Amino acid sequence: MKEKIRIFLDSDLLEKYLLGDTSTEESLQVERYIAMYPEVRKTYNELQENLEAFAKMHAKKTPEGLKEIILNRIRNERMGRRRFYRFAVAASIAALVFAGSSYFFWNQNQDLQKTNTMVTNKIKTLEEDMKVQLEDLRNQYIVLNNPNTKKYSINGNKKAKELKAVAYVNPVKKLSYINVSHLPELPEDQCYQMWAEVNGELVNLGVIKQFGDKERLMALPYGEDAIGYITIEPQGGNQSPTVQNIVANIDY
Repeated sequence: MKEKIRIFLDSDLLEKYLLGDTSTEESLQVERYIAMYPEVRKTYNELQENLEAFAKMHAKKTPEGLKEIILNRIRNERMGRRRFYRFAVAASIAALVFAGSSYFFWNQNQDLQKTNTMVTNKIKTLEEDMKVQLEDLRNQYIVLNNPNTKKYSINGNKKAKELKAVAYVNPVKKLSYINVSHLPELPEDQCYQMWAEVNGELVNLGVIKQFGDKERLMALPYGEDAIGYITIEPQGGNQSPTVQNIVANIDY
């Protein structure tokens, strides 16, 4: 029985329930566990209190409007997903109508079927991308609201003194994000690029947009004793970091 409770507490169902992100079946399971097991009820109450206390203590440190931006993006992504489902149905109906029109238009129907296949494949690709984006937004929301999340302020070295960033690391959920709020201007032929060294492997996290969304969170690969870097590279990015051009170190 204790193992059953431990497995439940190690999952993220309590956090999802607090955020209103559980299905009907999951909500019933959470409510049943809270009612039946004192350990679960105690953890649930503590999590509620910790979330409220954490939000009050750190409200000023979180970038202004970030949570609202994330929630709006989630709603927009869901609306977009429903539009793509309707578009897929419409494309399929159109293909059936034209395919059965006439033998004399067989060649035209063949072209239409190819087009429909391309459209369907494109829709599937977009749906997969949207799933990934929704999962990323959900993880961001969890990290910003979870009491186990740690924040690390990051400043640039003498090559980029005005660089400002905040790393959010949650060792329980094994999630890491960074918000680069300010980057000094660079010449047009240079850019900032982010890297992470996790378990001995160097990961290229891509170019940081100098004039992009200041409230945007970038995902960092999670790992114990992970290290991140921000470097100055030629415009378009580099395949490996230019060590002498490291402008910020991120130990998370």
